[in-house]
Amino acid sequence: PFGRREAVGLICEVNAHSDVPANKLRDVSAVCAACPPLSAQWLALAGFAADYYQRGLGEVALPALPQALRDPSRWTRLFAPKERYRLLPEGRAALPDALPARAQALRRLAKALVAAGELDAAEARSLHPKAIATFQAWCESGWVEHEHMALGAANVPDSVPRRTSDDGGVEVPRLSDEQAEAVDAIGAASGFTPFLLHGVTGSGKTEVYLRALAALLERDPAAQALVLVPEINLTPQFEAAFRTRFAATLADDAIVTLHSGLAEGERARNWLAAHTGRARIVLGTQLAVLASLPRLAMLVIDEEHDPAYKQQEGLRYSARDLAVWRAKQLGVPVVLGSATPSLESWWQAEQGRYKRLTLSRRAVADAVLPTVKLIDLEEERRRGRASFEGLSGPLVAAMKARLERGEQSLVFLNRRGYAPTLACDACGWVAGCPRCSAYVVLHKPERALRCHHCGWESRIPRSCPECGNVDIAPMGRGTQRIEEALASAVPGARVLRIDADSTRRKGSAQALFSDVHAGDVDILVGTQMIAKGHDFQRVSLVGVLNADNALFSHDFRASERLFAQLMQVSGRAGRAGLPGEVLVQTRYPRHALYHALARQDYVGFANAQLGERRDAHLPPFVYQALLRAEGRTLEAALAFLAQAADALAAIPAAERVTAYDAVPLT
Repeated sequence: PFGRREAVGLICEVNAHSDVPANKLRDVSAVCAACPPLSAQWLALAGFAADYYQRGLGEVALPALPQALRDPSRWTRLFAPKERYRLLPEGRAALPDALPARAQALRRLAKALVAAGELDAAEARSLHPKAIATFQAWCESGWVEHEHMALGAANVPDSVPRRTSDDGGVEVPRLSDEQAEAVDAIGAASGFTPFLLHGVTGSGKTEVYLRALAALLERDPAAQALVLVPEINLTPQFEAAFRTRFAATLADDAIVTLHSGLAEGERARNWLAAHTGRARIVLGTQLAVLASLPRLAMLVIDEEHDPAYKQQEGLRYSARDLAVWRAKQLGVPVVLGSATPSLESWWQAEQGRYKRLTLSRRAVADAVLPTVKLIDLEEERRRGRASFEGLSGPLVAAMKARLERGEQSLVFLNRRGYAPTLACDACGWVAGCPRCSAYVVLHKPERALRCHHCGWESRIPRSCPECGNVDIAPMGRGTQRIEEALASAVPGARVLRIDADSTRRKGSAQALFSDVHAGDVDILVGTQMIAKGHDFQRVSLVGVLNADNALFSHDFRASERLFAQLMQVSGRAGRAGLPGEVLVQTRYPRHALYHALARQDYVGFANAQLGERRDAHLPPFVYQALLRAEGRTLEAALAFLAQAADALAAIPAAERVTAYDAVPLT
């Protein structure tokens, strides 16, 4: 099947005989002997994922490996002995001022070292032909430290905490009784034990993870742990917390991250650190669940309910479900943490299959859960009260009050862009994507229409393409439009927007969040990126816009996800002793979901939802499979799905299977 080309593959099994004729077999031209072999357990994991999610083994196993391992031309460099030169505090104080002003090349080398904190030999040589000799001289001056890097040694970003000679006095918070019970239960677990850690926002779930992992590594210093988070922008704060806590007990490169935002070289080094066992704690997003960890002894899934754990492109899989399967395969504990567990996990705990651990109070003594109030938009309209581009009068007044007190406000709208789409009032034309069935989103700063589903992009038309009307206008509101409105509604406020558009560059999200933590922002507006995991000490007000859209969705999980989203974003308020308040703008203030939210009653909401699911024969009470079709036109996709539904009638036990009508997912 290869023709004249070469392909990289994995040796999964060796047989004495082959069904393929000998003259069609080809010799192996190269073996990556420097890399320790993948374990039988890892191959079994890949095999299970391939079988369960109906993909070829190669479609699972190969993408799980870093690109550098799939390119033989990079093996020599990847596995070559490496040397690293690390800048010491004395060098940071001296360089580059100690160098002659005319030595421009040396000063560039020094600036690169100061910026990165460390450079390997190859990086240094690319900056200066005599870099190694220069570094040796700086070593003698006490400015630089020289290290030989073992296979699997990972580079540690200069921005994260490092070990110092006086580390060991890290102050750890005192555990609440509930936290202590949770840590003890996890530590006492024997074999495969799934725990559902249900803790309100700010209850100290991360502290439970840290203590449980510390106890694990104390019992078995060679053990490895995998900690999953739903989004890349959450990894920096987790990494900082873990490095600070384990600074005295683990080497700098014993904690690594794995996610798609890493450069290929960095991802390869971190993967090798995990694969060789050098890394003790691996922090990562969904792709990390398929990392090779030969001594894996515990898994943690933070925000286990988050839909981001479901991969929607290529191999479609649930990282949460694979993590639980992997824990069962290895016979080790797995901790699923959330303030709003998925109904599937909640039901597993109700049935006794998961052990439920509860944190019912916030960890900080003077921090209490915020009060939730509903702003009835219909009542506001009837009374003729002014609004500002979707911002109600009461919400604007509340933000102005926080501004006067020096506190921060957060405005949540889960719709990026300037407006959901562009429309013509004259003929009813709505801007749609020519490649798929979705509406395109207006992005005003870029003067572009962009499809958030397939990536198609176009300039904003000067007139309606259907009737020629020049008065086409934005329809609806996105975060860009709200950012613009806030500048007028709350004069003098420093407004910052954080969404996928404002954080495209590497490191930009971390920089923007740093501005919020530093108090350089008065009003933060954004999408779900700001709703989870972040500890905003000065935020005392949260405003929620356009939440009603999810109340009447065709997706039976829409209410569950909306409640989780609102609970998460509500939890950003009042985390450091400041009284917190949440204002939700709605046209349906009597809806049961909002009443449960106002009471912060996840348990009542979950049980009511489970009752509805049981009556409607929906998961978790039945199994459900999704067959998704993509095509250039909606008609072609629907025609294929209709054929598939007809074919379903011919399978065994078809009478026990219900096929629902096809619906657009956009």
